[in-house]
Amino acid sequence: MAGIDISEDSQTGGRGGRTSLAGNATDKALNLLEAAVAPGYPHRLGEVAAAAGVPKASAHRILQNLVGQSFLAADGTGGYGPGPRLRALAAKVTQGCEEDQVMRAELEVLSRRVGTTVHLGVRTGDAATCLIKVTGPGPVQTSSRVGMHLPLHATSIGKCVLAGLSEDELTALVERVGLPTRTEHTLTDLDALRAELATVREQGFALDEEENEIGVRCLGAPVRDSRGVIVGGVSISTITFVESRETLLGWTELVRTTAQALHGLLG
Repeated sequence: MAGIDISEDSQTGGRGGRTSLAGNATDKALNLLEAAVAPGYPHRLGEVAAAAGVPKASAHRILQNLVGQSFLAADGTGGYGPGPRLRALAAKVTQGCEEDQVMRAELEVLSRRVGTTVHLGVRTGDAATCLIKVTGPGPVQTSSRVGMHLPLHATSIGKCVLAGLSEDELTALVERVGLPTRTEHTLTDLDALRAELATVREQGFALDEEENEIGVRCLGAPVRDSRGVIVGGVSISTITFVESRETLLGWTELVRTTAQALHGLLG
């Protein structure tokens, strides 16, 4: 049985670095629900509790309630995964949703124009999550997948999100999750990250220069909700030995235009 891949999350051992002392009962239940249905389920109690930042005793009680309500399912050997009620809820949200259809259509147009893989990611707590992936035609592909958690400081989508935070919000987030090394190119110094985010705000786009995955360079632009708050981003992903940095930068207006077309569709 696969474990929860916390390397793709904020690497704090908990959602947003929270412990049982932070967050109310609703926070804990939602964090446990998210941890239990992370890719690779079923997950055992200890894994789910650690990923959610909730003590085992409390986690066990809440998980049993979620099983009882059919939001989660227990596999009989101590593992948890999505239950029928959660699957039905997911279907209601995604099937026939006009916003989802519009967003996917916009990303498909972008992918065809640039000939490579594009993503839509949204902020989920102290990380981002890949919501839509449209795979390019090339034989070499990135390791990304829908549902994958992306570190905010090491991805172009994540940097777009961070660029929309106030200084106090950025500092608090870094205090919670740190700036863990993903590759030798990851920005792990807060002052360097601040300088990078200032550039993102000025230019209206962000770059991931092999900071999350060696051999992958990404260009991202922010996506805003109906209030104008940055809630995620659209990115173009390239393989460094297939497409040059200059080629990627040549698609800046395309990715920004696509991101603007999604304005207000995420809330």
